[in-house]
Amino acid sequence: MEFIEKYFSKYPEEKMIKWFKQICLAEAISWFFLFIAMTWIRIDPEGVFPIVYISTIGSIHGFFFTLYLLFLPSIRKIYTWDDEDSVFALISAFFPFATIWIDKSLARKDREQ
Repeated sequence: MEFIEKYFSKYPEEKMIKWFKQICLAEAISWFFLFIAMTWIRIDPEGVFPIVYISTIGSIHGFFFTLYLLFLPSIRKIYTWDDEDSVFALISAFFPFATIWIDKSLARKDREQ
């Protein structure tokens, strides 16, 4: 994990926070489109378009999911999260739309300690 923190340390905190907020939103939106794709593939399992759609959206969602996980160690240092907050942010990546909640409530500088 140290190499990730070392890589991101060259960027200012404001830029890292801005990127993290965008990644949280993009991950949630891509999950919504992935849910639509999963529903569509159940309705039309033999169609070519649902297969292409779910493959494409799945890859995009996987990209944002991975970015979210890569940004967590650096964001933890910026917001000085304790272990409980960090684990909660990590687990929230696996639940739909929970990254938006992380962005809105946990990732704030003025949060009471």
